Amino acid sequence: MAGRGAGAAGGYAGDWISPRRIERWVRALHVGLPYGPKREAGFADGQNITIDYRWADNQYDRLPGMAAELVGRQVAVIFAGGSVLAAMRATATIPIVFTTGEDPVKAGLVASLNRPGGNVTGVTLFYVELGAKRVELLREVVPNASAIGFLANAKSAQGIGNSTEAEQQETDVRAAAAGMRQEIITVHASNDSDIEKAFATLVRQQVGALIVASDIFLSTRRDQLVALSARHGIPTIYPWRDAVIAGGLMSYGIVLSESYRHAGSYVGRILKGAKPAELPVVQPTKFALAVNLKTAKALSINVPQTLLVAADEVIE
Repeated sequence: MAGRGAGAAGGYAGDWISPRRIERWVRALHVGLPYGPKREAGFADGQNITIDYRWADNQYDRLPGMAAELVGRQVAVIFAGGSVLAAMRATATIPIVFTTGEDPVKAGLVASLNRPGGNVTGVTLFYVELGAKRVELLREVVPNASAIGFLANAKSAQGIGNSTEAEQQETDVRAAAAGMRQEIITVHASNDSDIEKAFATLVRQQVGALIVASDIFLSTRRDQLVALSARHGIPTIYPWRDAVIAGGLMSYGIVLSESYRHAGSYVGRILKGAKPAELPVVQPTKFALAVNLKTAKALSINVPQTLLVAADEVIE
């Protein structure tokens, strides 16, 4: 988001899709703008700031141009939800607040988590690090699965070095599975027809369960993924709680709305004069497990009592 306004401007450069598809996270970002428990910053879009959005619509090659355009408009802050590398290459002076699924230090986004340095800070989403836990959870509910599928977006954002965020997540999942002697079958999807083909491959390969990667595009296809998993009888774990509300079997991950709220609060603090170099990168502290027992019953799965006790939310 990038913007102009009465005394302040901020910009949203580059989440991969339209605001309609991630409306709940955009709302969370707005909630965070008046930062602090007393909302002392007092920033609101259309009142004392203007937020100028740029959406790449899942076309990553558009990100550099959009970032350059925002820099040319001399916005006060750029929030980069998935486009942080493009924003960093466009400016070394305009403050940038990011959300990222990878390690921001390893990725070269910041010098350290506590003292980011430069013009960049933000919130980590722990996309990569949670794959091992999802493998473990699936094996608890489907212990006899000979193979577990891993669905990722082949066109996910560029990550560390030459690897994408999807490739980093797959590496994490495969490393965990190897230690459990669990076979992983990876399929990719970056559009609706790809998703249908991916499930056809999973059925053909006779996978016993499925992990859906953390990815903005895949999150917007939640209902399609839940419906296909049910149709083909594939127990699936998602990164997002709302997939379980919609009928998915399980989810495990961070509370994304909280992460976007934290990012919004950093935008508000910077507009008040704080320096990105002095704002520590926010790391999630809560990881939520949700289980849908109705879906488990439909799949003839007996969820272990130990897992139900550990769950933050059980839907019956």
